Amino acid sequence: MQRRPFILSSLIGLLMSQTSANNAPDGNTRLKLAAKSLEQAVNLGQVESAVIVARVGEHRLQQAFGSATLASAFLLGSISKPICVAALMSLYDQHTFKLTDAAHKYLPEFKGDNRERVTIQHLLTHTSGLPDQLPNNAELRKNHAPLSAFVESTMRIPLNFTPGSQYEYSSMAILLATEIAQRISGKAIDQLVNDAVFKPLGMQQSALGIGALGIEATVPVQIEHAAPEAGGGDPTAKLWDWNSPYWRELGAPWGGAHASGGDVAKFLDAFVNIEEQFLSAATSKLMIRNYNAIQLVPRGLGFALGPSLCKNCTPTAFGHTGSTGTVGFVDVKRDVRCVVLTSLPGQALKPHPREVAAECL
Repeated sequence: MQRRPFILSSLIGLLMSQTSANNAPDGNTRLKLAAKSLEQAVNLGQVESAVIVARVGEHRLQQAFGSATLASAFLLGSISKPICVAALMSLYDQHTFKLTDAAHKYLPEFKGDNRERVTIQHLLTHTSGLPDQLPNNAELRKNHAPLSAFVESTMRIPLNFTPGSQYEYSSMAILLATEIAQRISGKAIDQLVNDAVFKPLGMQQSALGIGALGIEATVPVQIEHAAPEAGGGDPTAKLWDWNSPYWRELGAPWGGAHASGGDVAKFLDAFVNIEEQFLSAATSKLMIRNYNAIQLVPRGLGFALGPSLCKNCTPTAFGHTGSTGTVGFVDVKRDVRCVVLTSLPGQALKPHPREVAAECL
């Protein structure tokens, strides 16, 4: 697969050159280029399934490729993070916690070795000192451990730095944030996400885990190209990899949500066209502003910000990527919304077809 990314990039360059030499492509042309890039990725055999739901100004596009349909539910990977954080922030709207509250206030067993200094804001902005994955991640998955076992291990893992002093992307920090949400609300996180996010936004083809979707409604990941922590390249991992019933049903808050492209677009749009039945306008704005010091990677509450989302993105962009081969963002300044869901894991190709599509917009 090594030569094909260059073939695909050359194709996009050729398509771009066919537009007017004196004018940048209009929104409709840019959408067509993005769709063409995904179509070619499927035709080249790189991607088995893909969906794009995008908007440039008043121009809109929804298209499915390969074995996917517009109703197909993809494993979102880390796009799950802002979705689950939004569920937590619905409790913030109810004045049940403050961002500056110590996590220890709600997780009393999370103590010692600087843990009392970790705030909820640290957890949501990847500045807590917690690692991305647990050292015993594979063991837990092989044993089909419940989320509670991941929480228990995370409570005990040493912090990698003093809270607030550095940035380290941390799936386990998001896990603890959602554990706080469970304890405050008295609901399991999948139920809270359904009640606070999916239902208010009309996201009917979405679930944290499988929910009512059924595994047959989900798109298989091209698992041979997955990250090692997801079982990629391990022939013994079929019982716990991304395609396994165990992982699909677990509903990991850091990466286990399923949704259609249209539903991801509804979620992102709710932060631009404020949906008061979802979150208050003030809380929606809180989620997409930067909280980290200037020397650190900018982050919102669960959201990635700015050019980390795509090469063309301005600092007004917010969204997330997923290691399963997904990306979703809104760039407010450029008036662009991009959702590209693919079955090809994010580390499989450089540039990845989702990146090529996003850069067309």
